[in-house]
Amino acid sequence: MVLVANQQFYTQPPFIEQVVFRYYPNSAAAFDAYKQGEVLGISQLTEDVLPAALAEPTLSVHTSRLPQMGLVFLNLNNPTVSFLQNEKVRRALMLGVNRNIIVSHILKGQAIVADGPILPGSWAYYEEIEKLSYDPDAATKLLNDEGFVYTAGSDVRSKDGQPLTFTLVHPNDETHTLIAQAIQSDWALIGVKIELQSVGYDSLVNDFLAPRNYQAALADLNTARTPDPDPYLFWHQSEATGGQNYSQWDNRTASEFLETARVSADFAERARLYRNFQVVFAEDMPSLPLYYPVYSYGVDVQVQGVRVAPLYDTSDRLALIDEWYLVTRRALEGQTPVPTTAP
Repeated sequence: MVLVANQQFYTQPPFIEQVVFRYYPNSAAAFDAYKQGEVLGISQLTEDVLPAALAEPTLSVHTSRLPQMGLVFLNLNNPTVSFLQNEKVRRALMLGVNRNIIVSHILKGQAIVADGPILPGSWAYYEEIEKLSYDPDAATKLLNDEGFVYTAGSDVRSKDGQPLTFTLVHPNDETHTLIAQAIQSDWALIGVKIELQSVGYDSLVNDFLAPRNYQAALADLNTARTPDPDPYLFWHQSEATGGQNYSQWDNRTASEFLETARVSADFAERARLYRNFQVVFAEDMPSLPLYYPVYSYGVDVQVQGVRVAPLYDTSDRLALIDEWYLVTRRALEGQTPVPTTAP
């Protein structure tokens, strides 16, 4: 597909006068085409080709946060796991998950450790939000202080006869299964036992999250094409029954911040309200943020002016293409010049 620059564009005309899109079945095929000199860019570098792409001296790899978040939903209104209503137990669970290992080993570095419900890079993201590092000793102390202790012959903590055990339902693909198994191992170290239940993603949403028929669930929040950071749908009280507040978090203070922020026309006021919401979220920890996935793409060093910004859709990587420009190379005698096509 060939696109030609619009000379009537409302700002300055693009520097690159023509862009040719060539389509390949997968990232590996596109990378091979780049090495053969057929293209100057690769729209997505998946895990299988990323190491080779990073080693390619003429390819600049750009990475940006996707509009998604992986997290563990905790059902705060399920009487079979009433201990999840205790915010200190929830904090212990958060402290007991080694998110760095999940990001570096399972996700191959293609994610950012998550600390809250609003995506980093957004104007509403609060940089000073409390960040909990992996600390099983602190998790153990919290559980001890709350009276969850080991009984004779048991490797699972309990209190008043109720053991710290529950079921984590998760998508049945390989990546989510490995993440669920890592969480299971981490929590076993602090005396929490979970059973894993693997289901298809549609079933996870329709049979477990939507009817609130679960104890804990590993899932992804996708906010693609919604650049406004408003998290009302996922955490407001009114969405607890029938909406997308799957955790059924019932916090009036947090809900008031969300209510006011979504109707305010004052940008600074909205930022302040969302900052306050994130502080309350971090204190109460209604669910456990794990990671924000990232997206990597490659552009040849001949193409200059490429700027990386948060993605609200993968096509946003081309949002500033009018600022890109080509630095041509002088071909040696007898060599074929590199084609001047852009990704």
